[in-house]
Amino acid sequence: MARRWLGSVELREQVAQEAARLVHEHGIQDYGLAKRKAAQRLDVRGAGALPSNSEIEARVTEWQRIFEPETHRNQLIDLRRLAVDVMAFLSPFEPRLAGSVLSGAITVNSSIELHLFTDAPEEVLMKLEEQGILYRDCQRRYRYDSRGISIVPGYRFTFRGERVDALVFPEKGLRQAPMSPVDRRPMPRVRRDRVLALLGDSGRLG
Repeated sequence: MARRWLGSVELREQVAQEAARLVHEHGIQDYGLAKRKAAQRLDVRGAGALPSNSEIEARVTEWQRIFEPETHRNQLIDLRRLAVDVMAFLSPFEPRLAGSVLSGAITVNSSIELHLFTDAPEEVLMKLEEQGILYRDCQRRYRYDSRGISIVPGYRFTFRGERVDALVFPEKGLRQAPMSPVDRRPMPRVRRDRVLALLGDSGRLG
């Protein structure tokens, strides 16, 4: 079969749709990985045919709204409510919600991503232990510019059956968000009162 022009809008859209399906059905969190798998399945080669991460996220959200709007909506509400409760007991660390639970592009494997801010990470551990919460170390790699990657420590724990990743930034990290892996712009992240506002605004959910 003759290969179509790899830079075509149509082929780019097919890759984005297939990547969104993989994200949805297999719970893949890494859009770059989903993109590569989709390209392989469709036998697509050449960077010009590959969609951006933003395009994939848009298709993921579209997929959810079309195929299981109520399930997606209810899951998103539940995760945001849990985020509100976790942010309440972590309030001394100026928590911010980020990631898929904020954007709405959740999958079955989505975790609640919180950014905490303190120059004494051990105080976060003490707070978790006060609540009787078992945790393990985790870390994320973030970019602040195109020149390098910063490794941010964090703690992973389960809260009412859902995974929470609490990443601990220094206090000065409040002033500069890392780059989003989706669009390379400063990562959106919001305070607890904003999450409450989202929960109260049904038109914004999902």
